[in-house]
Amino acid sequence: MPGFVDEAQVHVKAGNGGAGAVSFRREAYVSKGGPDGGDGGRGGDVILEGSNQVVSLLGFEEHPFRRAGDATHGSGKRRHGRNGTDLVVPVPEGTLVHSLEGDLLADLVRTGDRFVAAEGGRGGRGNARFLTNRLRAPAFAEQGELGEERWLNLELELMADVALVGFPNAGKSTLVARVSAARPKIADYPFTTVEPHLGVVHVGSRADAAPSQFVIADIPGLVEGAAEGRGLGHKFLRHVERARVLVILVDLAEIEDVGPAEGRQPAAQVGTLLHELERYRPELLERPRLVAGSRADARPEGERPALASYGGDIEISAVTGEGVNALVGRCMEIVSKARLSTPAPRTSPVIHRPASQGVTVDRPGDVWIISGREALRAVAVSDLNDPDALAHVQRRLKRIGVDRALAKAGAREGDPVQIGRMEFTYEPSW
Repeated sequence: MPGFVDEAQVHVKAGNGGAGAVSFRREAYVSKGGPDGGDGGRGGDVILEGSNQVVSLLGFEEHPFRRAGDATHGSGKRRHGRNGTDLVVPVPEGTLVHSLEGDLLADLVRTGDRFVAAEGGRGGRGNARFLTNRLRAPAFAEQGELGEERWLNLELELMADVALVGFPNAGKSTLVARVSAARPKIADYPFTTVEPHLGVVHVGSRADAAPSQFVIADIPGLVEGAAEGRGLGHKFLRHVERARVLVILVDLAEIEDVGPAEGRQPAAQVGTLLHELERYRPELLERPRLVAGSRADARPEGERPALASYGGDIEISAVTGEGVNALVGRCMEIVSKARLSTPAPRTSPVIHRPASQGVTVDRPGDVWIISGREALRAVAVSDLNDPDALAHVQRRLKRIGVDRALAKAGAREGDPVQIGRMEFTYEPSW
């Protein structure tokens, strides 16, 4: 999986809404034609969608910007502006979406799971929408809203049925290459694997109508202290979280310069690996697991540690094939039971939507600043110098509670107030 990237940032910019039109009906033999300005279109959304056609976040490293289409303005004869085109951005299954502050916004677990990362701006209303018995010729319309714009952090947690957990150079990559079509880099030195690999393991005949299969993940080797981030531990341990079954792979060989497992008895390896898993996520120890002794062909002659001495379930050699079929069969059996009893952890899409923002009042200096989507939309009219438009804005601000919010915040008569591009002097009576 060359170029694998499991962390990235993306800048999403939704489309701007179109402005409403100020127009009056002008036809021959029709006197005093009324307002007929149409509404602006709605800006396009930026949508992140889980997809099994994408395996990495690599595309966001070179091109982090994603922008949806802008809407067009309304026009006369009540013609509505065209809506902006939504932009659907595929991301790998298992992608977590975080705000820059670290809040989890969405968990796109399966293909088709969607999250609106940036919402398009609403279109402005044309002057035909402001026609009333009192106001017969409104000469103003609303501007379109700007689309949402923000940076997001993306984090990938691999979706696998079985995760191999072990020290560097314990034979994980060799095992994945033996049982699947995956071809991870393999060499006789520690930290050969610096990125996770997925492989599909077929059990039984591939000619079967519905062959049994499961997905196995080669997780880069852990080191002592991985739960604290040592050796990029958090980056590696993250990919274990969704696995249904854990296979703890311990090295049975004691070969010179084999890395962090050198000189460690199998029991000590198991204890250290389980300890790191517990420190990272205690619930991982409740996950079904197998303990497999690897590299059985390379252990010193005459030394064969008993399975019970290190809590082992099976001994294998990915080079000679010893015990591999038995391990695959055991994994398939446990995975099948896990699939029936419960789905993989966190399989349901989790969409976290922030609460809609009401009217907020702040005073960083001498001016009261009003923010909130409804307040900004209320002042987004085409001509604030028009008396009718100004009266409409004042009524709308009062209706959404701006006057109450200012009074509650301690505003006094004569204090300057700013809402978007509109500035006025506070008067408690209005």
